[in-house]
Amino acid sequence: MSEQNILFLALLIWGIPSTYFRNQFRKIVYATDDWKINIKPLFKKELIALFSNSLPADQAYIKARNHYRFYLAIYLILFIIYYVSF
Repeated sequence: MSEQNILFLALLIWGIPSTYFRNQFRKIVYATDDWKINIKPLFKKELIALFSNSLPADQAYIKARNHYRFYLAIYLILFIIYYVSF
């Protein structure tokens, strides 16, 4: 198995929990438990909440935001490594 295949497989495996983290984060940001939040393309409020501190008193938001940031940072690093090795 080549290095590129291993990196591609790592990207796929790391991408599996993305729906969970994004769902958890979006439910807090948009203050809803509706399942349709996962399919709606509501990006502006989500991006502002990801890169700022829109709910500073909400500990669940801060925890979810930090987990999501960490997850996305690792995903970005894996993607950059894959792109550079290609």
